[in-house]
Amino acid sequence: MMSFLGIVLIGLVVGLLARAIKPGDDKLGWLTTILLGIAGSFVATYVGVAMHWYQQGETAGWIASVVGAIVLLVLYDLLRRKP
Repeated sequence: MMSFLGIVLIGLVVGLLARAIKPGDDKLGWLTTILLGIAGSFVATYVGVAMHWYQQGETAGWIASVVGAIVLLVLYDLLRRKP
């Protein structure tokens, strides 16, 4: 089991990578970026298990986590822009 600080640091790195890859200006704070990275990892793990890419209990890798965070970032932008 990874420590809480390790999860936060990985979430920050994944969130920053997702924000750097996705085009556009994302005005997110540090906490939102960390939560985005952590949630992206969970989304990638869930999709990977559902698609039989991972076994139950395995976690997503770095690339899948960043892709999951990018998907969440795009969804966040779509929801935020709605009037």
